[in-house]
Amino acid sequence: MQRAYLAISFSHRPVLEPVVIALRALLNGYGIELFVFTDQYLFTAEQEKHMMQQAFKEIDLSELLIAECSVKAIGVGIEAGYALGRGKQVWYIRQQNSPHSTTLSGAAHKHFIYRDVEDIISQIRKELHTRV
Repeated sequence: MQRAYLAISFSHRPVLEPVVIALRALLNGYGIELFVFTDQYLFTAEQEKHMMQQAFKEIDLSELLIAECSVKAIGVGIEAGYALGRGKQVWYIRQQNSPHSTTLSGAAHKHFIYRDVEDIISQIRKELHTRV
């Protein structure tokens, strides 16, 4: 099974739950596991080095990184940059009414700007369908 790493703001993760649930279901249907680091690990501030080492290991195990940029988060940018440096595909996604990240958008392979959950699922489904 392929694996997609979802880079997402830790503090805004609960707000984006509907997007995560829908992405997980969609990707599973295409044989792709969605890995959400913030759901699997919890670190203290003093464990920052270990946290990033573990995040990099998880990215290395993934073929794709999806950067959810509806809320700007430095960690998402670092994870995306690491993935790009490792030759991974990076997809930039954000809600239509969210600020644009020129840096991450400029580096990403694919861009998905969405109105709501149904819209992001429709866009990514079309992308996945072209890859099959």
